Amino acid sequence: MKISVPRETHLGETRAPLTPDSAAKLLKLGAQLEVEAGLGQAAGHADEAYVKAGATIATDRQALLSSADIVLRLRKPAVEEIVLLKPGCIHASLLDPFKEKALVQAFAERGVSAISMEFIPRTTRAQKMDVLSSQANLGGYEAVILAARYANKIFPMMTTAAGTILPAKVFIIGVGVAGLQAIATAKRLGAKVTAYDTRPVVEEQVKSLGAQFLKIDVGETGQTKDGYAKALTEEQIQKQRDAMRKTCGDSDIVITAAQVFGRKAPILVTAEMLNAMKPGSVVVDLAVETGGNVEGVVYDQVTDRNGVKIVGMANLPGRVPLHASQVYSANLTALIEEFWDKQEKRFVLKLDDEIIKGCLVTHGGKIVNEKLIAQPT
Repeated sequence: MKISVPRETHLGETRAPLTPDSAAKLLKLGAQLEVEAGLGQAAGHADEAYVKAGATIATDRQALLSSADIVLRLRKPAVEEIVLLKPGCIHASLLDPFKEKALVQAFAERGVSAISMEFIPRTTRAQKMDVLSSQANLGGYEAVILAARYANKIFPMMTTAAGTILPAKVFIIGVGVAGLQAIATAKRLGAKVTAYDTRPVVEEQVKSLGAQFLKIDVGETGQTKDGYAKALTEEQIQKQRDAMRKTCGDSDIVITAAQVFGRKAPILVTAEMLNAMKPGSVVVDLAVETGGNVEGVVYDQVTDRNGVKIVGMANLPGRVPLHASQVYSANLTALIEEFWDKQEKRFVLKLDDEIIKGCLVTHGGKIVNEKLIAQPT
């Protein structure tokens, strides 16, 4: 069974969907592996490393795609590349399926079995395949590093001959995987950290990392079965904003990491809240790729609002491409290994398996994922 891995062509993308170490694991299963020249260059992996692992290097991208039984990518493909795929082949990558209806339809019409890595269920068995968590973890780390870079003060408390330097105050909004890593990283750097999330259940996790949890009574809240925060009503959002305004004003750094899967990110830090912040403060918006949590944030740019720097840099995991590629590649490889028949040496698409049911978007010429079928048009 041939696995093909094309090079990422999205502008500015530095991550690779497959590392040489993972390539060696796929080859050990008995797969035939072909990767496009330059696949891992931006992440620090030369073509020679893939060759050493046993992979074949391809220079003809069209031939690479059209001959594949399985295509592994990081980002969603261009629609025009889908027609190059063999009907019946398997394609696995991030697909953004809620927003990319034309892309999903194109997969169905081509007869491709498309797997959306965002739809991997959040279960114990599927944890090793959870790309959203692995990338969010690195995004949370990088958000703090960016904040430290743009701040006009240091994070830790220092006692010097010239006096005591007080620790920076960091406020983190949204305590999912990214938020928890941001808390841990900011604490390691010596900051005083406060965090908030609409889900009261995360308070214990926040405190276990040495941070304070900001309690705001907005009424009934909760989380989905997959662990994501449920969307708030407009009235709840306003109560939340009112309570957070003072904390933002008291903070040197604000990091927002609140996203509702499949929907536009909610605006949590308003212009009024930004006006309450001191000149020299920094706001990092981790949700900028889904619309942003910060009012006025500019995609992939750092802007200044009355002395407050608003960091809207996109693809934060891509700023640490070596490790981002390592964990994404491990997630993909875990998926292949889970459903690989070692005797027949092929990937078996078990349609009745809960993992495949959760992440398979198209199959047999149809859209088969319940989340997309149930989605309003």
